Amino acid sequence: MLSATRRPATSPAMLSFIRNLLFSRQSTSSTSVTDVKAFVNNVIESNRIAVFSKSYCPYCRNAKSLLHDTYGGVPATVLELDQRDDGNDIQDYLLEKTGQRTVPSIFIDQRHIGGSNDLAKLENEGNLNDLIYKEGPAS
Repeated sequence: MLSATRRPATSPAMLSFIRNLLFSRQSTSSTSVTDVKAFVNNVIESNRIAVFSKSYCPYCRNAKSLLHDTYGGVPATVLELDQRDDGNDIQDYLLEKTGQRTVPSIFIDQRHIGGSNDLAKLENEGNLNDLIYKEGPAS
């Protein structure tokens, strides 16, 4: 079971994984709510695994570590909301879309999994592997 207080070691493989994550930035000064919704929906629809995260969050680190350490061969797109100008707008839309504003907010094949504890629960029950390696979007 993952612990929120455990801080994963940063191995060279983890650093490489992090370097490959999506850290795009957009300014909210000209970004409308419609643009944020379209952006978030595009990220979710265009990626097998999408994680909306904050770089300093221990729950986010645990979820990213689990995905990297166990399923490192499957590409995951991670958006660090604290490093984006529109991060709060994205969190507001995630609340509207999923009922969850907290991070991490994890999607696999367009299905909202939930947060770090939900991901760990799926792993502990043996169900995460099936979700990760299932082909095509969830119905």
